[in-house]
Amino acid sequence: MTPALDLAAFAVGLGGREVVSPLRWRVAPGEVVGVVGPNGAGKSSLLRGALGLLRHSGEARLFGDPVERLAPAERARRVAWLPQERRLAWGLTARRVAGLGALMKPAAEADAAAARALARVGLARLADRGVFEMSGGERARVLIARLLAASAPLIVADEPTSDLDPAAQLLVCEMLREEAARGAAVILTLHDLGLAARFCDRLLVLHKGRVAADAPPREALSPAVLHDVFGLAGRLLDTDAGPLPVVRRSPAA
Repeated sequence: MTPALDLAAFAVGLGGREVVSPLRWRVAPGEVVGVVGPNGAGKSSLLRGALGLLRHSGEARLFGDPVERLAPAERARRVAWLPQERRLAWGLTARRVAGLGALMKPAAEADAAAARALARVGLARLADRGVFEMSGGERARVLIARLLAASAPLIVADEPTSDLDPAAQLLVCEMLREEAARGAAVILTLHDLGLAARFCDRLLVLHKGRVAADAPPREALSPAVLHDVFGLAGRLLDTDAGPLPVVRRSPAA
């Protein structure tokens, strides 16, 4: 099976400084892969470089094709992208904003996709309300709806749970798992290690731009990694809801 994302000898530099050191990384269709690490670890730079939004060295392929050779329209068909910056420049209705995720579809299909996505995030009743008339959490859910409306084979979401209350965070993670179940590859960055351990099949742990772990959550968030990367003392505890980090700040951190 062709990987959805395939990076080889891949690195990103900003301002003359290497922010993502050379790495090898693949993500397959049907996987939910989390990228975790402290602030400044290189998570957003990794994603932006992999999608051709930052200059990089090495190879970055989307479904087998070098990302830099894909026309913008073709890249948009293959990838649905939620950036960390949640900028909304116009006070469009929720339906219009969500429909922007499906611009590659005919107008009627895009509108239907937007309506379905808004219903999934619990905003069907607000479909015709302007996004500037919404709370921050509601606007965040509109942007998640835009992501889902694309029905892309690769979903890349940078901090998709930010600005959301706990119930909405769980809803978003559950929906991203549903997208993987339909065959999409899903990549997301998270600061909440509990959500990462519970919902991701695999975690890429970055520390100062380098790969500290690339493994299933229990291995990737081992006591050693929690200590060395996050400055935390503790471990993952099995619960009915899934793995839960039980940690405290390490005295040495």
